[in-house]
Amino acid sequence: MTSDISKLPTGFGRLWTAQTISSLGDGVTHAALPLLALTLTRDPMALAVVTAAGTLPWLLFGVLGGALVDRWDRRRTMWVADTARALLLGIPVAAAMLDMLSIPLLAAVAFLLGLGGLFFDTAATAYLPDLLRRDPALLERANSRLRGAQTAMSGFAGPPAGSALLALGRAVPLLADAVSFMLSALLVRTLPAMPRPVPEVREPLLRQARAGASYVFRDRLLLGLALRPAVGNIAFLAVETVLALFAHDRLGIDTYGFGLLLTAEATGGLLGAAIASHLGRRLGTGTALTCTAALEGLAILGLAAAPNPYVAGLALAVCGAGMGATMVLGPSLRQAIVPAHLMGRVASTSRMLAMCAATIGAFVGGWLATTYDVRTPLYAAAFLLLAMTAITASMTSNRRVEAALRAAAPANGPDHAAAPKDPAQESAPDLAHTRPTAGPGAPQQSSTTGTPSSTA
Repeated sequence: MTSDISKLPTGFGRLWTAQTISSLGDGVTHAALPLLALTLTRDPMALAVVTAAGTLPWLLFGVLGGALVDRWDRRRTMWVADTARALLLGIPVAAAMLDMLSIPLLAAVAFLLGLGGLFFDTAATAYLPDLLRRDPALLERANSRLRGAQTAMSGFAGPPAGSALLALGRAVPLLADAVSFMLSALLVRTLPAMPRPVPEVREPLLRQARAGASYVFRDRLLLGLALRPAVGNIAFLAVETVLALFAHDRLGIDTYGFGLLLTAEATGGLLGAAIASHLGRRLGTGTALTCTAALEGLAILGLAAAPNPYVAGLALAVCGAGMGATMVLGPSLRQAIVPAHLMGRVASTSRMLAMCAATIGAFVGGWLATTYDVRTPLYAAAFLLLAMTAITASMTSNRRVEAALRAAAPANGPDHAAAPKDPAQESAPDLAHTRPTAGPGAPQQSSTTGTPSSTA
């Protein structure tokens, strides 16, 4: 397939700006919410409840949310979700000003913010390939920019800003996040409208959700793309659970040094996202994915054996680079090959697997460190990553990738890529529908189709 990767449509700039602003707000809240909880209690279990509440929507409603997104207009879903989250944050803002904050309230807010994030992220993932006509090169370039902005805002700028704003008042960081959601909603509302593919026959929601999950599990390439972040999250969360303890006890790193250690990983993530497209073109997407996965495993092995903080920082930077490239190549490939009417369900199924795996990884890491040694979770994570690389290498090979792109190409022709409509020119509330060539549960097994947080 050929494309002019020098030009991304104007609408992408607005989408990128909206997600960048929203990521900054997410980073602010990510730092402020636990600190707010810490002002109310020192009970570790209570603090864990607030943290875990934000992931529960993916565990409980991930696939159902994807099925709903595939029924709804995706642009509208995004701006409604952001508007709802902005209004929701008004509740803890008011509670903080009235000195009525509580752990149950923060947990409920975290849960509802996570639910809004489920709908926004799934809709954005499904909207992007329509905006870019499912062009693989454009998708890689766009996802590289989105991933880089997300890492910079939520990993670098957001958390320090959240801590600083909290010093001005308990309501300030939450208010800042609410403003970011509202700005994002206004920008998304101006995006071009896309035709909404619908199945030939409207099926019950649960059946559509099962069809989307089945599509992933019956397609070897999509399954391989889903297994990488799922297994990766078991490994990465096992490491993250004990990383602070490992850094303090084994490397002699203080609190400030630990922050620098995490910055090294984020810096590597930015580099990986920036060079992902180049790796895909040079090695082929399938080979590049295998190489980045192997790089992650070797980097964690290096971290476990690190004799000093400098080697540990380098290992984390290399691991971050592998993750950053994977998080661009994997989703871009998935967006290029999955039929439009299944995109929401396929994306949410993959994300749900990754979120479930993260929970398992956290418990496994804690258990291994308690039962054996603080290095044990790191060695176990490295072994798991390298084993996953070997298992999925054939599932995501260049041959499978090229076959999938060839199979998907006819669906992305002129009939599918109708010109987007400007919101101001819509003549009716409902968008035009296009008809898919296959039902929602029809996997393309004969020509296997198939790009965090390792987490996507």
